[in-house]
Amino acid sequence: MIKIFVASKNPVKLDAVNEGLSVFLKQEVTVLGGSVESGVSDQPMSDVETLLGAESRVKNAHDLFSGFDYYVGIEGGVEETESGLMAFAWVVISDGTKIGKARTATFTLPPRVAELVHQGYELGDADDIVFEKMNSKQQNGAVGLLTNDAITRKLLYLPAVQLAFIPFLNPELYGG
Repeated sequence: MIKIFVASKNPVKLDAVNEGLSVFLKQEVTVLGGSVESGVSDQPMSDVETLLGAESRVKNAHDLFSGFDYYVGIEGGVEETESGLMAFAWVVISDGTKIGKARTATFTLPPRVAELVHQGYELGDADDIVFEKMNSKQQNGAVGLLTNDAITRKLLYLPAVQLAFIPFLNPELYGG
């Protein structure tokens, strides 16, 4: 059995990792999650800070929870661009020696949501205010709200989870 630790209790992240990696792993997979510090602000405001958050979650999970085959960190963030405030997430996977990284697709947030984020709200809380929802970040997230669930938060994460696993599928190409 393959044991995977996700540095989050968010059910969307756990489901994305389970579904995304089960495709590649040819045996039973157990995915467990737990709260792990990111070492960055609650709402990362740049690509660099968001990646650092995912990397820190993986490192901290590895240090705190032993006995897992893979550790996964998923960190959502935003970054201001000429097109507006863009949302995305980084996925980092490690087995303790090798590491894989991938970023999700990126999309522009509505001006009212962006305004609230700039005022200090986390993206999920800003979404809840604008869309009059409760705890949307543990459900469909901004992308689901904006696409009428054609693309849910889980669907946004799935390709990045799978792409971050590439070094483990091709060890001869990635040093071991």
